[in-house]
Amino acid sequence: MKKGKKYVEVAKLVEKNKLYSVEEAISLVKKTSTTKFDSSVEVAMNLNLDTKKADQQLRGTICLPNGTGKTKRILVIAKGPKAAEAKEAGADYVGDVDYLEKIEKENWFDFDTLIATPDMMPQLGKLGKILGPKGLMPNPKTGTVTMDIKKAVSEVKQGRIEYRTDSYGNVHIIIGKVSFKEEQLLENLKAFVSLILKTKPSVVKGTYVKNISISTTMGPGIKIDANSFDK
Repeated sequence: MKKGKKYVEVAKLVEKNKLYSVEEAISLVKKTSTTKFDSSVEVAMNLNLDTKKADQQLRGTICLPNGTGKTKRILVIAKGPKAAEAKEAGADYVGDVDYLEKIEKENWFDFDTLIATPDMMPQLGKLGKILGPKGLMPNPKTGTVTMDIKKAVSEVKQGRIEYRTDSYGNVHIIIGKVSFKEEQLLENLKAFVSLILKTKPSVVKGTYVKNISISTTMGPGIKIDANSFDK
């Protein structure tokens, strides 16, 4: 695939095999955005995990100190007092069977996160084939199947995001926008890396983090020296 002129220009700023300190990488990533819009900044970590084994699959959520810069639209599937709680907490859409039918019959997906109370899961389960592939199926592990609707909605609104390893042991999330201050991106990046280091499965021997890189939406990858994070 031929890269655009702007990409070629900014790619020159990045030394191919250099491992940058975390501060240098953050400073550089802001200079390598090639889009007219406010690009997202993403971190990717390649971990020494055998994800075929259940005890080596990482999955969870994190509330970044400075959010992601992206507001998420939330659909809550709940009844009675819990539906009222969802509305009060600021969920964008609240309902039960009506919304499930809308998803099924109208292929409606004007939301980014789906939160549900446990009693609604049997009905939601029927939509597993539609919601699963889109990564929208609520899950207790990620706090999206819960009785504490208020907490779940406010955390998502504050920028709580889900992460999980793919089959190659990679995990990646958005840590903000190019318009963020360097300190904000740095804080978000350090919070995520520190969480991944803390959740290292005890069975992993040898090097855990193979490599870390950050990039903007259409920009080049910038490799970071894993030792430059405060352990």
